[in-house]
Amino acid sequence: MTDELNLATAWEVVADVVGDAAAVAHGDTSLTWSQFDDRAARLATVLADAGIGHGDKVAHYLYNGPEYLEATYASFKRRAVPVNVNYRYTEAELRYLFDNSDAAAIVVDGALAPNLEHLRAELPQLRLVLQVGGDELLDGAVDYREAVAAAEPAPRIARSGEDLWFLYTGGTTGMPKGVMWPHRSLLGAGAPTFKGYGLEVPETTDDVAAVARRVHGLDGTGHGGGDGPIVLLPAAPLMHGTSAISSWGVLSAAGSVVTLTSRSLDAAELLSTVERRGVTNLTIVGDAFAKPMVAELRRAEEAGTPYDLSTLRLVISSGVMWSQPVKDELLARADVLCADLLGSSEGVGFANSVAKRDRPAPTARFRLGPNAGVFTEDGRAVEAGSGERGLLAVGGPIPLGYYKDPAKTDATFRTFAGRRWSVPGDWATVEADGTITLLGRGSVCINTAGEKVFPEEVEEALKTHPAVLDANVVGVPDDRWGNAVCAVVSFEPDASASDEELVAHCRTTLAGYKCPKRIVVVDRVVRGPNGKADYRWASSVAAG
Repeated sequence: MTDELNLATAWEVVADVVGDAAAVAHGDTSLTWSQFDDRAARLATVLADAGIGHGDKVAHYLYNGPEYLEATYASFKRRAVPVNVNYRYTEAELRYLFDNSDAAAIVVDGALAPNLEHLRAELPQLRLVLQVGGDELLDGAVDYREAVAAAEPAPRIARSGEDLWFLYTGGTTGMPKGVMWPHRSLLGAGAPTFKGYGLEVPETTDDVAAVARRVHGLDGTGHGGGDGPIVLLPAAPLMHGTSAISSWGVLSAAGSVVTLTSRSLDAAELLSTVERRGVTNLTIVGDAFAKPMVAELRRAEEAGTPYDLSTLRLVISSGVMWSQPVKDELLARADVLCADLLGSSEGVGFANSVAKRDRPAPTARFRLGPNAGVFTEDGRAVEAGSGERGLLAVGGPIPLGYYKDPAKTDATFRTFAGRRWSVPGDWATVEADGTITLLGRGSVCINTAGEKVFPEEVEEALKTHPAVLDANVVGVPDDRWGNAVCAVVSFEPDASASDEELVAHCRTTLAGYKCPKRIVVVDRVVRGPNGKADYRWASSVAAG
């Protein structure tokens, strides 16, 4: 990888080669690659005029849409560092993130702008607030659309593969941590995208141009690589790593990104957008997204208006459980690859599970990625079939560490056998056939009567009961057990089950000490906008 190639430089090459091709779509809005590049270049001028340049942090406090992608591209053009912001954060979390990241600029949706009103005075490093839409402009903010329209496109500059993108991760405890991803690692993380075309990860601008020509059938072969350019719909928020990293890879491979207009999951909009935009690749977050999709597919069938999903080739999930029965329902209606990926904010490519119509995959059973391994805490590789628990680790293109937190960096990015690995804290066992069974994140592990219980394992067992729609499992203080396993459960419409029935169901696959000692039934299990479990919420419900 040369130092000169980074994402902005790669995308500029794509725009030069396939300028008339689709790059971005949102609702009724569409941008070609030339338009996308032009708008990002004008926004780069707006940033430059505010003194935003190499190494400065630009926080994206936005919902999905063209502005999120434009702001990312413009920041990359300036060699600035985009910073994702969870739009559900409280004022205290926002204050911490803007301060911790040293945000010099904030690009904010008009609906979220009022949340900044009391914070700006506490952020002396903040030089620019760009507001996207809204009924009223926040005092001191600059109107995004007017500023872009009035600016001239910024000239192109030399850049480095060491330029950064920040991915703040809330985790399960403490304040968010900023994971520092260099562009060279982000390009490397896109390896599966390029591999799908039979291509290597580009290392030079000439390589990027060759990829764009190949993908769009301009290399003299008369047809595009694979089945033409990828049309990706990231259904989860772009401030979530799965959607963002997938999008960066698809754009680098001269594809296009389609975003949804809804600010929470709307399965009808998702499926109709797949149909209308000819989406080929879809990223979701496990059953939290797949179950509503399947329910909407069923509803449309019963109404005699089934969705046409014939363009869809690949559905990718990462972050939470995607159970095989739910995959089966999707596969019955769409001939796709279901790729269940194990990744985290700190690394991608830990393991995968791929299911097709004729090849189901057991829930929570994965194959290790080419750069991955399972190690004991002292760095010894776990032997297959030993039953020993170990920590999942991935090498290869990984982040530098956490911003301004060397202690946490050293704890997560570790050296085993002379090689640097990302070890976020997920535990697994290695089966005799070399596959792994995911147990869960150690930071939410429940210690009950001296035994370790991983919540995800219990959640998976509960969600295989036909009455259960969703579940979170946490530990609650208990005089007898130290901590008792408590399940917070919601049921399918018009369904229910007794506590005794749910515990008996869990006992069919789990040891007795792992089964819930208490069950709390709620109307809806609360999850983050990225579909991940909100264990702090579940703990408060369980304690109440």
